[in-house]
Amino acid sequence: MARASMEVQVVRGDDGTVRVAGPGIGPDFTRAVLDVAGAVLTWPVLGDPVPPSAEIHDVARAQQWLWAVYGEGVAVAVQACAAGELRDVQVPADMTPLAGGAARLGFGHWAARWWPASYLDGIPALHPDMLGLELAALTHECQQLFDDEDDQPDACVGELIGDHQAALDPLLQWWHATPPSTDTARRLERVLRAVDDAADSTGSDGEALRRLRWSLTQPRPDGAPVAVDPVALFVRHDGYALAAGEPLVAGGRVIARGAGTNDWRRYPAGFVDAAETAVSWTARALGARRQIEVEVVAHIAAPTTSGPLLVAEVGVDGVRASRVSLARRDDVWSGRADLDLSAGETRPRFEIGVLLPGFDPGPGPEGGADRDAIRALARRRLATAAQPFASNTAAYDGSSGPFLAEIAAATTDEDY
Repeated sequence: MARASMEVQVVRGDDGTVRVAGPGIGPDFTRAVLDVAGAVLTWPVLGDPVPPSAEIHDVARAQQWLWAVYGEGVAVAVQACAAGELRDVQVPADMTPLAGGAARLGFGHWAARWWPASYLDGIPALHPDMLGLELAALTHECQQLFDDEDDQPDACVGELIGDHQAALDPLLQWWHATPPSTDTARRLERVLRAVDDAADSTGSDGEALRRLRWSLTQPRPDGAPVAVDPVALFVRHDGYALAAGEPLVAGGRVIARGAGTNDWRRYPAGFVDAAETAVSWTARALGARRQIEVEVVAHIAAPTTSGPLLVAEVGVDGVRASRVSLARRDDVWSGRADLDLSAGETRPRFEIGVLLPGFDPGPGPEGGADRDAIRALARRRLATAAQPFASNTAAYDGSSGPFLAEIAAATTDEDY
């Protein structure tokens, strides 16, 4: 069967880097990125499937996967550009099986970083260990993308298995409790077998991995599977721990209140609820003093360290922003600071955002529309994952469809 193709541009830069340019890509939180042998691959998360863009810094190393991702035409054009025979050329790129697997792996890494988990928006978090093991399986299946050099952090299969093997036993229980003819059972079996193969090839070991290997050699039990709720297998018990920090002062006359900007790029994943309204503030008059109080809804995985971590950046009437330290208390980050406002100021204009010093790249272009599009994408994927998969015996394609972590999240009624 003929494979679909789409034209890409192959360009040699002045520094010798060869770029394969696909469709335009927006802000960093709308891009899936994968470090591979000799290059970095990038896909837009929003929109239809497309070939990746590539920035190739070592063409010799990249040749091991170029043809298998883009097809022979692009591989030849890249080599010609690297040799100085061409400068800029349009070439058809095939939508190959490895391109599909690489795109899924890139999306999985994107989901681990940017999934818009939000209690306020009703978007459940993805279980990190479940997602991590599926990423290990996908990485193993996409080994042609990687080599033995140390500049590919996304190639660390052994590390992924070691960090996330707590999910192995629950995944086995879920597999045994799922009718073998369903897509979910085939997804589970493919992931578990790939993890077992990857553990064998990387020398990973441990009791959970030995139980996995033994279980995969046993025949599936006869009769109807015992019903198991996958949500119960992976239920979290994080809870909220109290962090140091003074309670906010109540009382005083409210001057203004509102919602701030929740720019996901300015703090690490797992710190703040992804909702657009997660950042709120109140300005008060306390006698002659003027004070700002900021509250930010915490992500369920937010750290509970005693010292202040996040800060709120507070701008008033366009003046250079000052910073307010925030500490986590229960399910919010909170803090307050005095404002330099005249007693007669009645309508100050506030601009408030939240960031982590040392991580923050600085404010970027307004990305509210892109964040809304990401939330809509997450809801569509969860709606798809919630649908029962058909029982059939057709060949299973593991490079498409929802991740196991999305299937579990879509069926949760947990009070996230």
